[in-house]
Amino acid sequence: MSSEKAVGLIWLQFSIGLLLATIGISCSGAEEATSQSGEALYQQRCASCHDGGVARAPDRNALRQLSDQRIGFQIAYGLMSAQGRDLSKDQIGAITRYLKGTAPAPAPELPDSRCRDDGPKLADAALPRWNGWGVDIRQHRFQPADNARLAADDVPRLKLKWAFGFPGDSRAFAQPTVWGGRLFVGSAGGKVYALDASTGCQRWVFDAGFGVRSAVTIGEDERGVTAYFGDQRGNAYALDAETGKLKWTRRVEEHQAAMITGAPTLADGILYVPVSSLEEALAADPRYGCCSFRGLIVALGAATGEVKWRSYVSPPAQAQGTSSMGVQLFGPSGGAIWSAPTVDVKTNTIYATTGDSYSHPAQDTSDAFVAFDLVNGRLRWSRQMTTSDAYNVACTSQYRANCPDNKGPDFDFGSSAILVDLADGKRELIAGQKSGMVHALDPDHDGAIVWQRRIGQGSTLGGVQWGMAVDDENVYVAVSDVGLERVAPGTPGAQKTIMGGELKMDPRQGGGLFALKLATGEVVWHTPHPGCNDRPGCSPAQSAAVTAIPGVVFSGGLDGHLRAYVAKTGEIIWDVDTIQDYMTVNGAAAHGGSLDGPGAAVAGGMLYVNSGYTNYGTLPGNVLLAFSVDGK
Repeated sequence: MSSEKAVGLIWLQFSIGLLLATIGISCSGAEEATSQSGEALYQQRCASCHDGGVARAPDRNALRQLSDQRIGFQIAYGLMSAQGRDLSKDQIGAITRYLKGTAPAPAPELPDSRCRDDGPKLADAALPRWNGWGVDIRQHRFQPADNARLAADDVPRLKLKWAFGFPGDSRAFAQPTVWGGRLFVGSAGGKVYALDASTGCQRWVFDAGFGVRSAVTIGEDERGVTAYFGDQRGNAYALDAETGKLKWTRRVEEHQAAMITGAPTLADGILYVPVSSLEEALAADPRYGCCSFRGLIVALGAATGEVKWRSYVSPPAQAQGTSSMGVQLFGPSGGAIWSAPTVDVKTNTIYATTGDSYSHPAQDTSDAFVAFDLVNGRLRWSRQMTTSDAYNVACTSQYRANCPDNKGPDFDFGSSAILVDLADGKRELIAGQKSGMVHALDPDHDGAIVWQRRIGQGSTLGGVQWGMAVDDENVYVAVSDVGLERVAPGTPGAQKTIMGGELKMDPRQGGGLFALKLATGEVVWHTPHPGCNDRPGCSPAQSAAVTAIPGVVFSGGLDGHLRAYVAKTGEIIWDVDTIQDYMTVNGAAAHGGSLDGPGAAVAGGMLYVNSGYTNYGTLPGNVLLAFSVDGK
């Protein structure tokens, strides 16, 4: 075992012990363990979500692909700490061994994949860039020709150039950033990597300790080049982009369920960090007092991490009676901000889109566009798109005590608002919603509705999931609309449910890409998904964020395919199936899976995309793929 891994394991064991000591559980040994087996503990604490098809909960097959250390860490100190809060070290180990089917084993050693030269200078402005989530602070997800350096005619000739594996992970859920000849990307395992953009060799790695799902945002000033990102425990970071050394870290919100999913947006020396939450899933535990998290944006000084302001989308939660199990309930709550905020330098405004409320009373700032003053964080206006949407994961679980009465449809916004200038001098703020609607608002008249267009049926996992792209004429929108169907036991691709029977994703439902006119929302073209070809467990849903370059639009799907479409017609001109095993530049075992969450990043004649996104039966994977015309 290398010294780095040994130190990491010692730190992990210390953290678990510290947490259990804090909540009054001894780690001393057998006297704290019960007679329950790992299987019994799993069925009691975990199965209702992970075997129940609950959205955002990886199934048992995906859990088995995690390392022993990762499983134990998440139960004791990570995202599952609420479910594991009164378990001993031995009980956690029993659950881990049950899931893995073997005794704990050390992670395999990987070959040295560090770069052999210093590479180009990060400050070289001539090098192509894809920064953060949406390329620019208006979140267009459009890469201009001078940075893309990939002509439309060359796209059909793209071939795999290199692959990088994320060791021990079952999700590859962070979008890459390209700057100064380097590629920066986070991982579910809590590592942030700086790779050579051309070859994939490793410049440095930073261990955040918790999953890093946000894209990395790069800033450059007299102090040098800095990489900013957030993790799944609500911590924001600033690293020296040249060396990977920590400059500062800041816990942006103290709520136990807070996490950072959207990329921070940097403007004029201030870092604007969106904060989302796991509390919607924690509510599936009937012992949990639901709910108190409030979505927010935090403004940090980019140089020091100093908090300039925090702005919440709702007032503090208050007691709201008790559940059917006698547990105290709270509200209002929710309104998580899942995506990167949008900065409007013309009016000194920052825009965001919000998720649903978790509990009653539902707030009029949930499922909404919200606009804050860039300087002081004051809420200037909000425009709600779905009313009375109070919902949490208890509503689809076996234990419904925390599900709000008259539950809502769970029509979050997961897509950033896109700020566009029209040919007539007017402006629009555009975002897609899980309801299946695309909305265009007037940012200069308190969010007045300009146009709306339905492009999907909408559902908890439907409509527009993670983001759209725009060019000078159109907005390009992918449709999810995942469908589930009841099937006979043992059907390939099916998963069992806690309510009995088995479900699998419907290969006939969902998917498709639309082009809508920016000014009117009129449908320019619609290209349906080409079909699943009878692959077991396949869904045609296109949930991943869309990316555009001049003349071409890229969209990934849960079937593991990344496709390129002609921007004017919607014709598919390139289609690559990422579901396969890969030889990786870092020697890690890697396999592709569903494409969801992050979209492709294009810079310097290369296209980068992460493959693997286990969730409600989607396909796990752990690989970053780099394509170019010259290939290997």
